[in-house]
Amino acid sequence: MFSERHNFAHILLIVGLSACYGSSMPVETALKFELQAVCPWSGARAGVFTTPHGAVETPVFMPVGTNATVKSLTYEQVDATGAQIVLANSYHLFLRPGHELVKRAGGLHAFTAWNKPILTDSGGFQVFSLDSFRRIVEEGVFFKDHKDGKQHFIGPERSMEIQNALGADIIMAFDDCVKNPCTHEEAVASMERTHRWLAVCVEKHARPHDQALFGIVQGSMFEDLRRQSVDVVTSFPLPGYAIGGVAVGESRDVIERIVLFTAPLLPENKPRYLMGIGTPWDIAYAIRCGIDMFDCVSPTRLARHGSAFSFEGRLALKNARFTEEFIPLDPDCLCYTCKNYTRAYLHHLVRANEMSGASLLSLHNITYLIKEARLARAAILEGRFKEYFEQVELKLRGDITA
Repeated sequence: MFSERHNFAHILLIVGLSACYGSSMPVETALKFELQAVCPWSGARAGVFTTPHGAVETPVFMPVGTNATVKSLTYEQVDATGAQIVLANSYHLFLRPGHELVKRAGGLHAFTAWNKPILTDSGGFQVFSLDSFRRIVEEGVFFKDHKDGKQHFIGPERSMEIQNALGADIIMAFDDCVKNPCTHEEAVASMERTHRWLAVCVEKHARPHDQALFGIVQGSMFEDLRRQSVDVVTSFPLPGYAIGGVAVGESRDVIERIVLFTAPLLPENKPRYLMGIGTPWDIAYAIRCGIDMFDCVSPTRLARHGSAFSFEGRLALKNARFTEEFIPLDPDCLCYTCKNYTRAYLHHLVRANEMSGASLLSLHNITYLIKEARLARAAILEGRFKEYFEQVELKLRGDITA
């Protein structure tokens, strides 16, 4: 729990902020979420989140473009996958090329020529994954550049400055993501720091009319802390909320337990974002729990290692069995890769370490996950999600390794 001092300060801040974040503010009209259908069996949801750069139909998988590019792909290729929204990371863009340069270029949309919605991560996870290269203080984190060793500082105020300059449609609060396993005491400290930093983020966010700030729920693997964190984070009337701190060292069953417990606690009328999740089973299960948005580097990372998603499960294209398989990766997939190339050719590219192999597999993997979310959305809208999920579970439950 908060200390008495921090709790009192938090209450005062909420009172002040509620006045300026009320329903009369432009944030409530320019950034709007409409819930269209809810599955009565599971709580799975279909909705539309409207942003200044277009509407996003949920549930949705969001490809990750860490350095303002989805690895091995052009944005024209990303668009061809059916992507509605992409991610970029403020930590990496702060270091290179610098958020001020991106601002001078007209923001991320102009800089990248991607005219659909963009979400930027705050950089909190990247900073906290540096371990020995960082030092936490109340105001933020001192850390060393993972490439050249130079020291930098990012805190909640700095993160808002960076993300306001980058100009994404959705921006994330700067949070403390503790690795698992951790003690209850360590999780409490991390959670409370996240709450204090959220208050600063809300106060310093300079563009609430055209950038949706999402708060992040922490609490590690402890349900009592997750409930506490939901109560505090949702006390800020923000356009959306995220579940953070999963898939950071805990087992698969713990991840599923925490997501299933936490998602229904979040407001029904706001989008729910599960951070860092993105295998076919992860997505199906997250949707079943009532999650609207999810992202992961897995489709492009797996592609660079020669793996592809398919109706058979995960395909390791380096294996000799594919040498003479003259069929698509997935006969039901309409991506550019599956329409034009065989498993045998992709096997050859992977074995020869050709860059085109990673590109073609990335195209397929991203398309596959986006299609999965769209099929789930259709099932929710048509009132047949229970049957859909049961079929997906039979097909995917055995293929859940990262």
